[in-house]
Amino acid sequence: THDCVAAAGRRIRSRAAALGAGVARERPVRIVADIHAGRPRDLLHAQRPEFSPVADPRVALRARRVVDAAPPSFAATPPGLDADPFVSIDGKRLFFVSTRQNADGGDQLDIWLTRRGANGAWGKPQRLPEPVNSPGSELLPREMADGRLVFGSDRAGGFGQGDIYIATPRADGGWDVANAGAPVSTAANEYEADVSQDGKTLVVVADRGARSHLYRYRRDGERWIEQGQVPADDAVFQVGPLLSPRGDRVLFAQADWERSGEFFLVDLVEKPDGSWPPRRAP
Repeated sequence: THDCVAAAGRRIRSRAAALGAGVARERPVRIVADIHAGRPRDLLHAQRPEFSPVADPRVALRARRVVDAAPPSFAATPPGLDADPFVSIDGKRLFFVSTRQNADGGDQLDIWLTRRGANGAWGKPQRLPEPVNSPGSELLPREMADGRLVFGSDRAGGFGQGDIYIATPRADGGWDVANAGAPVSTAANEYEADVSQDGKTLVVVADRGARSHLYRYRRDGERWIEQGQVPADDAVFQVGPLLSPRGDRVLFAQADWERSGEFFLVDLVEKPDGSWPPRRAP
């Protein structure tokens, strides 16, 4: 069994231009040290029999502490399957996608939320309401610094096969959901995204041709400006982007031939914060 990135539940393919100036490292570096989620020393990740960009739900969440791996307390029971875990910055909320809601055993993925109690244990997961979830599949939910949720979805009414959406929580417990719009969402297939904590950098996974790749955007006032494809191996797909807090590095999963899916890291500026991602102490 191969480990995917700390946010998994994969899909499709693409092609585009190089990122260009301002990138210190032209090739991604494969991460071999343990990476943890910050509290305590856990790596929450998805695990599947094979590494594939297709929306294959054959994944199961695993909570890894140092070297051992086991399903978390809230993991779905078969045939339900979970993927794309994301822990909030304060460590109190965990978003993920799951098929557990499908009584017919279908593979539609919806977004779920579990909260950490005062004792440190995760509570019973709750499915987020419509319009966050839809008759389609929702992918890679990521909570932004302002409390909004960014995710991908292949729901009807979008610009293409899949689009990026932003969900804003309301005081009454409901949500307002809007398509991220052009140039983030296109007639192609955008299905995963992450926004840096400062809100200035966005990385999107999109299939715009041959296979799925990472595309970078910067915030300019009220709009996103595309800056091209993040440097990575153009011969394979990339998925599961996770931006550093300052948006100066991006961690992702990439096929690595005989190793299948592995963690890779790319610097997005010349002098990034080298302390991220955090690694297990010796």
